Amino acid sequence: MGQRALPLPAPRLGRAVKTAGAQPAVSGVVLLLPDGEADSHRRPSSLSYALQLPLARTLARAGQDDGLAAHVVHYRCRGWNATDAQLAADAEWAVEEVVRRYGDVPVCLAGHGMGGRAALRAGGHPAVNSVLAMAPWLPEDPSVEQEPVKHLLGRQVLLVHGTNDARSDPELSFRLAQRAKKANRNTCRFEVHSDGHALRQHRAEVVALAVDFVRGSLFGRTYARPVADALAAPPPLGLRMPLAAGFGRSLRD
Repeated sequence: MGQRALPLPAPRLGRAVKTAGAQPAVSGVVLLLPDGEADSHRRPSSLSYALQLPLARTLARAGQDDGLAAHVVHYRCRGWNATDAQLAADAEWAVEEVVRRYGDVPVCLAGHGMGGRAALRAGGHPAVNSVLAMAPWLPEDPSVEQEPVKHLLGRQVLLVHGTNDARSDPELSFRLAQRAKKANRNTCRFEVHSDGHALRQHRAEVVALAVDFVRGSLFGRTYARPVADALAAPPPLGLRMPLAAGFGRSLRD
């Protein structure tokens, strides 16, 4: 007798990351979208979820006075799965759940790898005001239709990519950023020199960049000079901004 495949779970928003002293009222939400795979109907990876928790805690702690809530999204499965774009659909569901739970608050989608692609694809939702895509995975097959970008108009968009990423081609995210910049000038991209897909080598600087961007886009906080300059710069200057070891210090100036 053959075994039956277990049904996939429904997507879940995930428990809000709590920090001591956080405001009880929620004024903005960041949804962290874990990495995934191009094709897979397997259950989501618990490791990919766990890898987003440290950033979620850092963001929640940095935004506690602003009323920031941070959630790591649980997908139905770990695969994008071609035209099904399941991770993007789960990201859109999560935004709808934020609206249901918290009301009319601004949302930032922050994804890594395949989650970065999901963040970019779901960024057109009316509640989304900003998108942070870290090492976004994009299809290399020229026969696959290009990722849409016009729906990002009116959003703050930041891409961060390591130059030594062997899993997600950084050149593809550069080309997407070029196209997105034509539709939406509030788009910038930072290159993390010599870093790989996980962005571990300059982790502190990447996290500082993420914190600055999320607080600036959701709550109107003044961006640090590197982010402000990158968002204001015309293409292509604003798309290949270097991220160096001293960047974290400039964020705290």
